[in-house]
Amino acid sequence: MKVLLNNTVKMLALAAAMTVASSASAQSAGQWTAKFGVNKITPKVESGDLSAPALPHTKADVGSDTEPLLVFDYGITDNISVEIPLGLPYKHTLYGAGAIAGTGKLGTSSVLPVTTLVQYRFFDPKAQVRPYFGAGATYAYFNKTTGSGQLTSLLDVGGPAATFKVKNKLAATLHAGVAVAITERWFADVGVTKTFLKTTASFSTGQTQEIKFDPLGVSVTVGYKF
Repeated sequence: MKVLLNNTVKMLALAAAMTVASSASAQSAGQWTAKFGVNKITPKVESGDLSAPALPHTKADVGSDTEPLLVFDYGITDNISVEIPLGLPYKHTLYGAGAIAGTGKLGTSSVLPVTTLVQYRFFDPKAQVRPYFGAGATYAYFNKTTGSGQLTSLLDVGGPAATFKVKNKLAATLHAGVAVAITERWFADVGVTKTFLKTTASFSTGQTQEIKFDPLGVSVTVGYKF
């Protein structure tokens, strides 16, 4: 029992030492940080049915994409910061689902998510480990949509090549993660975002389709405090 108690005390002391270590893992008030890494966006799709004329229960699914990510943070206080992620557009592939599952690639679309987040960072700025969570808004800008031959054969057999557009939309975003100090100025960061995005796809043949994307983003970055 005494050995167990001693080991427990040692583990608690080690955890406390890591938390109050002298090197800081994220910015304090008035300080800028920059992070660079990669971000994977995975849409969690709930698709409505394609409007008539179409097979009943004609639905859609959307593939994931991974792109480089650059993030700037500014500390308003020691615990509250504003974050602006910058990056390349994500290219997502549209697939058939429901009654047309297995038809393959129906098209692609580039999406540029313009996001601003306000975060609360736990613990002191000099803590080794700083969890955080936040919320903000994302404007999803869809462009470069391209339909495939499969899309044309489904919508208008023998007709001209089918195309589609996706309506740009403003959506709420939640964010959580943790920053861990490497040195006094360098740190590693892992973050997760969830955006609640529902929009409409409009096809050149006149049909429309409601699609809830609700993408989940997972980022791994390395940061520097200025």
